[in-house]
Amino acid sequence: GCFVFKPSTKKRRLSDKTADDFRCTSNDSEDTELRFVTCQSLWNQIKSETEQIQENLNKQLLDNLVSFLSRSHSDFQEKTTEWTCRMKFREIPTAALVLGVNVTDHDLTFRGLSDVLQDNITPYVALLEAKDCPGIKNLMQKLMGQLMKCDIDVGSLEDEDCVQVSQNRIRCSMSSLISWYDSVTKKTDSETPSKKRNSSSRHWQSPPVVVIFKDMESFTTKVLQDFIVISSQHIHELPLVLIFGIATSPMIIHRLLPHSVSSLLCIELFQSVSCKEHLSTIIDKLLLTSRFPFKLGEKVLQVLINIFLYHDFSVQNFIKGFQLCIVEHFYSQPLSVLCCHLADIKKRVYSLSHDQCENIRRLPSFRRYVEKQESGKQIELLTNDSFLKEETEKLLEDLHVYHENYVQILRCLHVFTSSLPKYPLGKQIRELHCACLENRVWETEEYESSLQLARMLNKTDLVTMLRQCVEILMSSSGKEFDRTVEKLKEFLTQFQNLEEASQERDVSVSPQKELQKKTDLYHLQKTLLELKESRRSKKLTKFEMLRFEVVDYIDSLVRRYLVPADQRTLHEIVYFNGAAVVRGHLSAAPRTALHTALNSPHWYLKNQALTCDGGGISNKAPDICIVYKLHLECGRLINLMDWLEAFSTVVMAAEERNANAASSDQVDDVIHARFIRAVSELELLGFIKPSKQKTDHVARLTWGGC
Repeated sequence: GCFVFKPSTKKRRLSDKTADDFRCTSNDSEDTELRFVTCQSLWNQIKSETEQIQENLNKQLLDNLVSFLSRSHSDFQEKTTEWTCRMKFREIPTAALVLGVNVTDHDLTFRGLSDVLQDNITPYVALLEAKDCPGIKNLMQKLMGQLMKCDIDVGSLEDEDCVQVSQNRIRCSMSSLISWYDSVTKKTDSETPSKKRNSSSRHWQSPPVVVIFKDMESFTTKVLQDFIVISSQHIHELPLVLIFGIATSPMIIHRLLPHSVSSLLCIELFQSVSCKEHLSTIIDKLLLTSRFPFKLGEKVLQVLINIFLYHDFSVQNFIKGFQLCIVEHFYSQPLSVLCCHLADIKKRVYSLSHDQCENIRRLPSFRRYVEKQESGKQIELLTNDSFLKEETEKLLEDLHVYHENYVQILRCLHVFTSSLPKYPLGKQIRELHCACLENRVWETEEYESSLQLARMLNKTDLVTMLRQCVEILMSSSGKEFDRTVEKLKEFLTQFQNLEEASQERDVSVSPQKELQKKTDLYHLQKTLLELKESRRSKKLTKFEMLRFEVVDYIDSLVRRYLVPADQRTLHEIVYFNGAAVVRGHLSAAPRTALHTALNSPHWYLKNQALTCDGGGISNKAPDICIVYKLHLECGRLINLMDWLEAFSTVVMAAEERNANAASSDQVDDVIHARFIRAVSELELLGFIKPSKQKTDHVARLTWGGC
């Protein structure tokens, strides 16, 4: 189906915005260069951090795989009883690696796995993809090519069963692979002791041959079956290990392979870190930290998270979107030169030019700040550049302190909300972060319901949460939360005193005990009414009063430190809020792009000669653009002859006819051919189709504006 969504006419074009912003920001070449260097330096730091996060998350998985390989082939050289038993059943050690549906992230995981194996275990690692292995011959060819470190070009070989190694052509078969492995391992054993010692420090003796199927679901059943059956027959000669990359479920192995083949595999299951957990770690390390000055606004962050959750679950694509936000912010924001670390703020502020000071005065948040000041200070801020720079330095330092305090209190609030039933503010800290960025979180219904649930927590949960909050606040580098930590420790002491005092309890007859004695309906109803009245008039216990006091204190911290970022002065310098720009780049809209290209080709071709005012059609435009504009003026069915006449009129409008030209009712063959080609291209793009009602007509398929 083709669905049309008409956008608002007030929407500004992306190309207009970026071009205008670049013109107004590129007047000072030195400033542009500094912004570029700052952007590049910031991205390099973030890239290094993300790579370290990826390595830490995969460390446990890689260690488990290395341990599996160690157990699988530790006894190959000695030929122990366990290995002999395995040879008897012809079982191939196999690791089923479940990576999740985020297929675009798998390449990075497999590259890391291959590097670890080649550095520490075995140099013989092959990575196979289904698109390169349509048959068993192609699979063997690719496998031997990677193991022997030679490039394979199937189309250039006369015999598809052979590979070219140095000056020799080797037949692609399991026996050839075994012969090559024996020759390579014997050559390693015959090396000098010093060389052997160096190689053994990196690789095992008689290292296994590891074959990684990156996308097992995409391999054809016959290819997998043939390879497994052939390999199992030679397992006593070749220490082979298979690793299956699985995106869906381990059950896919049994769906692809019959029992007679899957029984030849000794399978062990490995599970990677879930993509949602990976994303939470990325957000925690990149956004909920004061290490990086650049921040994402609520709408931009929500766009990136929605693309992640509803499209591909790809963490790498999320990071690419984050990189796009950084580049777009430093490109479009003239004052992004001040988006730097705290140590560099003073130097950069005092190097601002007069034009940059004017840019600060134009910021909406700064205007609100000026309106709240006294008249004398307002005049100084608007006329005195030196005074403005001093004030800007203080405001940027306050913004940096705000970020540090915000993160600490946000983590404390998450300790409380994540343990509540139904998670009113979300289970993940990223959900709580978005709620706090969007508006004043304490004014939302979800926050009120969270407070009500927190006022019903038991003592054990409250004490645990308070201890976690103390640990979080004590990890802060500043002294802002010293009094807060003392107050929380005081609460912990009071809870401990209550526990000691609660050992002596008053044992008295209560309505509940009377309730157990009465059995007739009259006395039961009377006792229930008495119980209800006693609960109404009952005073709060010391524990309940202390619990209310703790929740109210946490609420006061939230109201003080979790003010939305867009209410802070100069937040535009470090926060990127171009959600429409990000959505336009990352969320594909092919029909809109096609309409823009065909209706306004000058936007893409950068040729102002193609611009037409008043809805006219330029004869200098490409043929398909002329045909497309003409088809927009037609109804459901388009007469090809009328369409051709209109096309000919537009094309020949500026051409002078000579005396020997054909009559007006005849169309030049060249123009006719150009028209046929343009109509065919339009049909290929899906705008028209042949009509069965009339043979000389075509049916229009799209309606409405883009």
